[in-house]
Amino acid sequence: MAKENRSLTTEFILKGFTDHPDLKALLFVGFFAIYLITMVGNLGLVVLIFMERRLHTPMYIFLGNLALMDSCCSCAITPKMLENFFSEDRMISLYECMAQFYFLCLAETADCFLLAAMAYDRYVAICRPLQYHTMMSKKLCIHMTIGSFIASNLHSMIHVVLLLRLTFCRSNQIDHFFCDILPLYRLSCTDPFINELMIYIFSMPIQVFTIATVFISYLCILFTIFRTKPKEGRGKAFSTCASHFLSVSIFYICLLMYIRPFEEGDKDIPVAIFYTIVIPLLNPFIYSLRNKEVINALKKIRRNYNILKQTLSSTTN
Repeated sequence: MAKENRSLTTEFILKGFTDHPDLKALLFVGFFAIYLITMVGNLGLVVLIFMERRLHTPMYIFLGNLALMDSCCSCAITPKMLENFFSEDRMISLYECMAQFYFLCLAETADCFLLAAMAYDRYVAICRPLQYHTMMSKKLCIHMTIGSFIASNLHSMIHVVLLLRLTFCRSNQIDHFFCDILPLYRLSCTDPFINELMIYIFSMPIQVFTIATVFISYLCILFTIFRTKPKEGRGKAFSTCASHFLSVSIFYICLLMYIRPFEEGDKDIPVAIFYTIVIPLLNPFIYSLRNKEVINALKKIRRNYNILKQTLSSTTN
């Protein structure tokens, strides 16, 4: 009988943000607008990098894949969250839950590796400009990107397989707006010690390696900027590096949730909003709209569109 009860929970209820009808409508409109802007910004950036041959360089290949992973993160979380604002039961099956967490973990882990690769690329470009084409070739860039996706996929599969070993009999209500790993541990009636241990064994080294790569790379970049650039150019270079480093810092601080002590807390949802919704929204603006090459590529496409429009108009007349 105990074994039967331990296997009853095959569906969960996502409690979400609030049960107040007016707040639900307001939150739906806000998050739906954010979702649209996120998808247009990130997928638009992917298409732009793919179409513009001048952007087929390591920096933009990494940036395009980062935008693709941010889109994956938004698609994994936001549609179900929006549906639950007006859903009566707010149910999600166990396998839907596992799939949601798999794609979230895949996207976030790939983001870690891609941000580290982008930081290293900028380090080589600024600190070793004469050796850039040998130290950061397209072949190495492609290998780094493929390696990031392979490692991210393996990391996600390990955690999902370990989640499937758990049984959930305490409750079927997840105090979150998506299937996050920590709320699932709290619902488990199987001891999640092995799962927690695997987070420390696999997730912590990824965090340490990528954070160290980003920190050391930007530290060397800032040192080079202050040592070699004239005072007039320091402000602009420092502003660009600071905005990138700020975005990376927020991302990593939020992800440290996964390796903090697994106590009950009320900070899960605010932090999760940052790394699943806010950061994918901000990244296209931080990494692209302040980049002259991306802006020039957008202007070129707009100019070609206007020429094509005028040509078609004159042909029709």
